[in-house]
Amino acid sequence: MIYNIEKKIQILYNKSKCAKRGEEAMENEYRTHNCGELRISDVNKEVRLAGFVQTVRNLGKMVFIDLRDQNGITQIVVSEDIDKKDITKECTITVTGKVVERSSKNDKIPTGEIEVVAKDVTVLGKCRNALPFEINVEGQNVREDLRLEYRFLDLRNERIHKNIILRSKILKDFRTAMDELGFTEIQTPILANSSPEGARDFLVPSRLHPGEFYALPQAPQQFKQLLMVSGFEKYYQIAPCFRDEDPRADRSPGEFYQIDFEMSFATQEDVFEVIETVLPKVFKENTDWHVDEGPFVRIPFNESMERYGTDKPDLRNPLIISDLTDIFEGTEFNAFKDKTVKAIVTENMEEKPRKFFDTMSEYAVNELEAKGLAWVKVDNDGNLNGGISKFIDDERKAKIFEKMNVKTNSAIFFVADEYDKAVKIAGNVRIKLGEELDLLEKDTYRFCFIVDFPMYELSDEGTIDFNHNPFSMPQGGLEALNTKDPLDIYAYQYDAVCNGYEILSGAVRNHDQDIMVKAFETAGYTEEDVKGKFGALFNAFSYGTPPHAGAAAGIDRVIMLLAKEDSIREVIAFPKNKKARDLLMNAPSKVFDKQLEEVHIKLNLEDNN
Repeated sequence: MIYNIEKKIQILYNKSKCAKRGEEAMENEYRTHNCGELRISDVNKEVRLAGFVQTVRNLGKMVFIDLRDQNGITQIVVSEDIDKKDITKECTITVTGKVVERSSKNDKIPTGEIEVVAKDVTVLGKCRNALPFEINVEGQNVREDLRLEYRFLDLRNERIHKNIILRSKILKDFRTAMDELGFTEIQTPILANSSPEGARDFLVPSRLHPGEFYALPQAPQQFKQLLMVSGFEKYYQIAPCFRDEDPRADRSPGEFYQIDFEMSFATQEDVFEVIETVLPKVFKENTDWHVDEGPFVRIPFNESMERYGTDKPDLRNPLIISDLTDIFEGTEFNAFKDKTVKAIVTENMEEKPRKFFDTMSEYAVNELEAKGLAWVKVDNDGNLNGGISKFIDDERKAKIFEKMNVKTNSAIFFVADEYDKAVKIAGNVRIKLGEELDLLEKDTYRFCFIVDFPMYELSDEGTIDFNHNPFSMPQGGLEALNTKDPLDIYAYQYDAVCNGYEILSGAVRNHDQDIMVKAFETAGYTEEDVKGKFGALFNAFSYGTPPHAGAAAGIDRVIMLLAKEDSIREVIAFPKNKKARDLLMNAPSKVFDKQLEEVHIKLNLEDNN
């Protein structure tokens, strides 16, 4: 009761204080305007600005400062009678002065018609150390590790700063789109159990339960399925996910975020309808490029591998891979003998010198570990020249021309190897040719679905393993699991691809105990394994589980695409480097022995000396 009375008195006092001050109650003592908002209409106004000093140009009696805040830049004119000794690049200041029209205008910035003549300058935060690199200087080549070590400075860079603001907007747009479709946002646990979901877990030792561990979730997979059992028919969240995987340019090591959603009483078509609504909407809100509308092109997995050499094809690239294995059957050309032969035809190649073909061959050998990259040119009369032309007789030439619709002044590139290698190498050669020949469609986002993934695959040890998501529903259900060769079973699994990047993955989920046990048994797990690893889910499937399906889109990759960046690290505020290290916070790092004792861990490290 005493607390409530005191709280009410404090509220009344604050209201009285604000009433006396009037509008001044909301006044910012550091600034009245943002740097980027002043215009010619503000001439003769008294203003107060605050921000970072981007440049200092000392002209003797007059000093010109470019003052930067998150909204833009304003030029400040500082006279000789104002103390300037602590005003250095990247210090923070507040400036009081009068807006005047510039005699020498700058049409490259919105505030280029005006400047502020300073009456008073106060240094708010000194820049005491030399900058490790220049900020907002175009063309400088700063080591990425140095940028990440001083990420708080790197984030002042206009491009990176805008990427993080864009990230905020995209997250809001995703939430708005899902809310409009009637989804409920629900958070799921971070400390969970370890389960075999395709990547290494991050383990967290328990202090209260010696010898036992939590695991950070690779995805909210089990929890979102449990929410469907719980009767939440449309769930979503911006979910943090943790996987101990090697980093790549398009994959953040350790942790990433996805827009995760699940629907009860839903089919694959229902999920596609949501994706085809949400993705174009979010992309259109954040780009002036062309964005594909739904329905997206659907490509079966096997067809994608045959035509594009990958399960994430960039449809901006018009090149298609052809299989010529049957045409070269029985050939005496040793490089193609008893091999899978893939080929790509490119048009308008009459001007390309021999060096272009040699460079492509070097790329295939050095970067892709190919045995070689064979080629021929087709001249204006339809004759084959150069490369391996002497090994292709007229009969094979005719069949190749017919199958690949070869035109004059073209070139054909050949890859020959074992099937899996030939497919992968040809896929990368297709990408490289598209880039080198500038064939990619400009200023557009092209979407497609990859569907009908194999349920299982052979592991490197020759055993049956899950190809994709182990919680997926096999096409044909229990009957397929009982009667088909596992490698012939397809799953209701799907990916969404944009411009060569997998940006979403999902599936119709298994919701039946018998199918769950058989599916895992086929991959080498016993029923006891299933109950032990997925006990909650297994038990929940005994209580009237509705059929359900869903997907998850990789937030970081979507933002990377919309920001037109080549590295995912450019759209994450505090990313780890290529070796999965946080150079800013020095993580991972060693901990005190007492901390290890508290969680019942003893290190057994080999002597590296």
